[in-house]
Amino acid sequence: MMYTEMSLIDKKIIITRAQEQTSEAREIFRNNGAEVFDLPSLLIGPPDDWGPLDEALQEIYTFDWIIFSSANGVRNVEERMKSIGLSLAKISKTIKIAAVGRKTASLLSEINAKISFVPPDFVADSLVENFPQNEKGLKLFIPRVQTGGRSILSDSFKLKGAEVTEVAAYESSCPQDIPQKTIDALNSGKIDIIAFTSGKTVINTVSLLKKYFGENWLKLLEKIKIVSIGPQTSNSCKKLIRKPDKEANPHDLHGLLKSCLEINYY
Repeated sequence: MMYTEMSLIDKKIIITRAQEQTSEAREIFRNNGAEVFDLPSLLIGPPDDWGPLDEALQEIYTFDWIIFSSANGVRNVEERMKSIGLSLAKISKTIKIAAVGRKTASLLSEINAKISFVPPDFVADSLVENFPQNEKGLKLFIPRVQTGGRSILSDSFKLKGAEVTEVAAYESSCPQDIPQKTIDALNSGKIDIIAFTSGKTVINTVSLLKKYFGENWLKLLEKIKIVSIGPQTSNSCKKLIRKPDKEANPHDLHGLLKSCLEINYY
């Protein structure tokens, strides 16, 4: 996506993202003129135990809905399904699938899975508020991150009378290193913006900054604009750093880009 009326030329931006997902973000921002500095702040891997997910998949046809809140969940569920001769494309003919967010929906479409519902805003709260069916008595399957994620989907649907099976489909952890190029740019005061893509990237970035810069870490960010991808990410910024200068809307990479373009740097 290009915004010809505005540009990020000469702007230097750090994007915090999962190590496996940096290339897409880098391309979007570079296409709009930015110099991008990587700060991978999530490592995506398997859960400690595949057992609960595998057990749920053996009973997959007993569920009315599968609710995905991330592309990582989609990838791992699809992989585990292959071992029992199933796929999301196949089961989506009889089981409804909901997806929080454009990226999650896009991946489901790529593997030919039918999507029954995507909420108007790309956050879990919007899915709960706009769910298209009476939840009472429904059997819902929610694959999710093992630790650190919000429980709003499970909690809200249980309160509304649904039977919820929530299992770990993947885990995310903090990388050990910051790329040297990014360290040098921070030390020299060259960075204009740091963009956070989830609450966990905020937590892990702060941990990495403390590791590399010690007590000086917060001072490094004083003159850097902070942009968050959505309300929960903003909350994490407020708790650990400060209130973001901008919050993306829509809550995806393109919304993040738009917010960076709209920032007043003076």
